[in-house]
Amino acid sequence: MMGLPALPRKLPSRNWLIFLSVTTSFAAAIIYDKREKNRATAKWRRAVAPLSQELLGNASQLPRKLTVYLESPPGDGLRTAQDHFIEYVKPILAASGLDWEFVQGRQQGDVRAAVAEKIRRSRKTHERPDEELPQTDEAIVESQRKKIGLAEYEGVKGDIVIGRHTWKEYVRGLHEGWLGPLDPPPLPVVENLDDKPEPETPSTESEGDKKPEDKKPEEEEKKDETPKRPPQPRPHNSPDDYPSASLPAIIPAEFSPSTAIAFPHRLGFRHTFVRLGRFLTRRHLADDIGREVAAVCFAAAREWREAEGQYEQQLVLKHEESDWPKFVWKDEEPAAADDKEKEKKAAEPPKEKIWASPMVVDSRIAERMRRFEIQPEDEARAKKIVVPEAEIEGWIKRNLRSLYHWGASSFASKPQGPNVGNLDDD
Repeated sequence: MMGLPALPRKLPSRNWLIFLSVTTSFAAAIIYDKREKNRATAKWRRAVAPLSQELLGNASQLPRKLTVYLESPPGDGLRTAQDHFIEYVKPILAASGLDWEFVQGRQQGDVRAAVAEKIRRSRKTHERPDEELPQTDEAIVESQRKKIGLAEYEGVKGDIVIGRHTWKEYVRGLHEGWLGPLDPPPLPVVENLDDKPEPETPSTESEGDKKPEDKKPEEEEKKDETPKRPPQPRPHNSPDDYPSASLPAIIPAEFSPSTAIAFPHRLGFRHTFVRLGRFLTRRHLADDIGREVAAVCFAAAREWREAEGQYEQQLVLKHEESDWPKFVWKDEEPAAADDKEKEKKAAEPPKEKIWASPMVVDSRIAERMRRFEIQPEDEARAKKIVVPEAEIEGWIKRNLRSLYHWGASSFASKPQGPNVGNLDDD
């Protein structure tokens, strides 16, 4: 009628209505959660932004520098932990104007070894001043700064530890560095009678009958000489050695404050609904992580307390252990190997399983640890921050808004025609 398309005489079928309602609701939930997640991150980013405007005492003074500890989560790679840092932690640190450095681990024990080795190096400089330490990149930079008279930052620095698995290794490394010996324990000696040199037998071939040995091309030799990852340093002590260990004389009264950042990470097809629920509520995770990172930026810290007959360090992010795969809690089965590899493994002590072991905390170390905590006035000020909608809107709405502003500005700047004057003047 009148050239208009006829309207449908009936609604879509029941199945189509169910499909459209489910897909629309799911898409709306994703869009809403993403907007609120961006809003939470933007709120804490604006809360710490005034710190970037603070001036240093002089031009040669170093800024405050944090240490971020990352490690591959159980059953996954390091890239997952890096993406978690980029999505939730990095925007707030970048807005605060603070500097940070990474300590990254790809397998269990890397963070423990890094923390303990850093403490042992500082102890050796005081307890063994004549000993020459191996030159690392960090040591070279520090020596150059001392030559030019560039003093280190004297205020509160701080450590950010991401995930329960990294936190357990961080605490284990503190105990190993301060309560363990400076030198590694000796390896057990395994005697093998089969390694005796065999008696030489006279060769029956003459010099003319000897064939020249085939030499590998240079390209193949270069491929075989690929750089290998250095071995992980062995633990210098065990939790059973804590009570009998004595504290070094240079141990500080308070350690640098630290905080543990949540890293929920569950794998497996049967956990699809749990992962889906977490995906649709990322706004709560962004708000919690933003609060913890903002507390680090504001440098307000307190002592760790005792709760439920345990130290607070032992209870931090303990619920994340239920997300770990089952193989973390199982003993490793020995793989098939030849006799030489078996003898080599027998000579080495078994690798420490820090993730599956209960966290053991010594009271002397626990009392010196400090925890970042946001102050009530800083949190109240963050609640009053209003984030503009233009800062959190998605790609479609942002482009529609820019198109509207472009059209409105073009219409306003367009000339309205020549000025012919007032006709009443005639």
